[in-house]
Amino acid sequence: MSNSSESTSRRKALLALGALGVVYGDIGTSPLYALRESMVGHAGHGMMAPLADNVVGVLSLIIWALLSLIAVKYISVVMRADNDGEGGLLAMLALAVPQAKETGAAVGRRRYVLVLLALLGTAFLFGDGIITPAISVLSAVEGLKVAAPGLDQAIVPITVAILLGLFSIQYRGTGRVGALFGPITLVWFISIGVLGLRGIFLYPGVLMAFNPWYGLQFIYHHGLDSAVTLGGVCLCITGGEALYADMGHFGRNPIRLAWFTVVLPALLLNYLGQGALLLADPSAETLISPLHQLAPQWFKLPLVILGTMAAVIASQALISGAFSMTMQAVQMGYLPRLAIEHTSESERGQIYVPQVNRALMVGSIALVFGFQTSSNLAAAYGIAVCMTMLITTLVLASIARRLWHWPLWKVLIICGTFMVIELSFVIPNMLKIRQGGWVPLALGGALLLTMLTWKRGRAILAGKFAAMSLPLCDLIRSLERGGAMRAQGTAVYLSLAGNAAPPALLHNLKHNQVLHQVTIIMTIQAERTPRVTEEERLEVFSLGSGVWRVVARYGFMEQPDVPEILVACGAHGLSCRADKVSFFLGRETILPTRKNLPLWQAKYFALLSRSSQSAMEFFNLPPNRVIELGAQIEV
Repeated sequence: MSNSSESTSRRKALLALGALGVVYGDIGTSPLYALRESMVGHAGHGMMAPLADNVVGVLSLIIWALLSLIAVKYISVVMRADNDGEGGLLAMLALAVPQAKETGAAVGRRRYVLVLLALLGTAFLFGDGIITPAISVLSAVEGLKVAAPGLDQAIVPITVAILLGLFSIQYRGTGRVGALFGPITLVWFISIGVLGLRGIFLYPGVLMAFNPWYGLQFIYHHGLDSAVTLGGVCLCITGGEALYADMGHFGRNPIRLAWFTVVLPALLLNYLGQGALLLADPSAETLISPLHQLAPQWFKLPLVILGTMAAVIASQALISGAFSMTMQAVQMGYLPRLAIEHTSESERGQIYVPQVNRALMVGSIALVFGFQTSSNLAAAYGIAVCMTMLITTLVLASIARRLWHWPLWKVLIICGTFMVIELSFVIPNMLKIRQGGWVPLALGGALLLTMLTWKRGRAILAGKFAAMSLPLCDLIRSLERGGAMRAQGTAVYLSLAGNAAPPALLHNLKHNQVLHQVTIIMTIQAERTPRVTEEERLEVFSLGSGVWRVVARYGFMEQPDVPEILVACGAHGLSCRADKVSFFLGRETILPTRKNLPLWQAKYFALLSRSSQSAMEFFNLPPNRVIELGAQIEV
C-alpha cells in the first residue's frame, strides 16, 4: 500500500509538472505585459502617472482578479462542472442543456439560448487560441529592447521563427510537449517569483495592495477613465478558460496542485515586485518593461531567453485546448469530420488535429505581421478572454441550478458576483474594437457561423435521408417474400437512422437488384458524455432474413472505429472480419438552393461538406473494402 501511495503521489506530481507546461503557460507569461498595459492608457489617454495610489490601486485590482476569477471561479467552482473529467464550454453544454425527453416551450428556448452561448464562447476561445501565441511570444522577444536595444528590428522575424517551431512540434502530443515544457515553466515561475520578492524589498509598502479597498477606491476616483485600466487588468487572467478546457489532459487535482503551490504564489510575488519597482523608480523607462527591469544586469538577457521559452509554452494551453474543443465539436455534430490523431496510449484526452494546427499557425503569424507590437495586440486580446469567461458564468449558472440544485439565492450571489466582475472587464474592452478588438469578434463570428451552418445543414440532410429511407420492417417483409437476389458474403451499411434502411442500401437494391446474405446496418451515435463504458457501447439485433442492426455509442472525446466494432459484435453472435466485409457508403453531392437555407449559406454548407474528411478515413475502414454510392441532394 505504501508503494502504491508513493506511485500515485509521484504520478500526480508529474501530471502537475506537465500541467505547468501545458495549462499554465498562458497565465504565467501575463506578467510580461499585464501591469504595463494596465498603467499605460490607449486611444489618447496617455501614460498613467505611476503615483503610489495608482500603482497600489492597479495592483489590488490585479490581485483580486486572480483570486476571484481564477482561484475561486475556475479552480474551486467551474472545475467541478466536469463532464466525466472533460472541461470546456462544449463539455459544459452537454451538462447544461436539458435532455431531449424534457419538452415544452420554455425548455426549448432555454436549450436554444444555452447552445448559442456555448457555441459563441467556444468560437471566442478558438480566436483566443490564434491571438495567444502571437502576443505571448512577441511580448517576450520584445524584452530585447531592454537587454539588447540594437536588435529592435529583429523582433518580428525572431517571433515568426519561434512560432513556426512551436507549431511544428505539436504532432508529438501534449503529453510529450508537457514533459518537455513543464520543467522550463517551473524554472520560469521560480525566477519571476524570486525577482518579484527582490522587488518587494525596494518598497515593502506595496503589500497594501492585498486590501481590496485600494482597488475600489482607484475605480471611484478615476471614474470612466478607469475603464482603460480595467481593459489592461483583464490581461492578468488570460489563460483561465484554457485552464478549464485542458482539464481532460491532466485531471482536476494535478491542475489545482500546480496552481496553489507554484503558479499563484509566483504571480502574486511578481506583480507586487513590479509595482514596488514602479514606486521606487517612477520613470517612463521602467514602465517599458517592468518585469525585465526587475532583473539585475547580468540576468536581463537570460531572462529574455527564459521568457521567450515560457511564452512559447504559454501558447500550448490554447493550442491543446483548441484540439480538445475541435474533437468535441466534431463528435457533437457542430463541425465537419476532421483528421484527429491520438498521441498517447494512457491519456485518452491527448490528441493532435493537423488542420486546426495549421490554421492556428497561419493566423498567429499573420497577426504578428499585422500588429507588429504586443501593445497593439493587447487591444485585440482582452475581448475574446472576457467574453468567453462571461459566457462560462452564464452556462455555469444553469448547471448550478439544474444539476447541483443550488437555491436561487446562492446562484445569484456566486454567479452574480462573477458576472459583475467580468462585465467590468468586458465593457472597457469594447472601447478597443477599432484598435484591434474587431479581430477576435470577426474570428468568433466566422466560427460561430460555421458551426451553426454545419449543424443546420446536417439536420436538413438527415431529414432528406429519412424521406428517402425505407422502414426496416418493410425491408424485412420484402426479403422474406424473396424480393432480392442474395450474394455471398457480408456487407455493412452506415446509417444515420438505425430504424430505417439507408439510401446506399436502397440504391444498391435498385441498380444491382442484389443484397448480401449477411447485411449489417450500423448506426454510430454520439453521446453527451466524453466516454461510454464498454457495457453500454454496443447493441446488436438480428432482424431476420440475414439482416442485422448494430448500434454503437461513443462519447464526444472518443474516436469511432468500425473494425473494432465488428470484432466486438462477435460476443453478440455476429462474427465477421473487417478485411472480409464490403462497406457501402453514401457520398452525397450538395446542390445549393434557396429551399431550406439562404443561398449563400447553402453554398457555404456545400463547401464544408466537400472539405470534410471521408467517412472511410474517419471510421478507419479498410480502403480496399469500401464501395461508395453517390447521390445529388438539394439543400
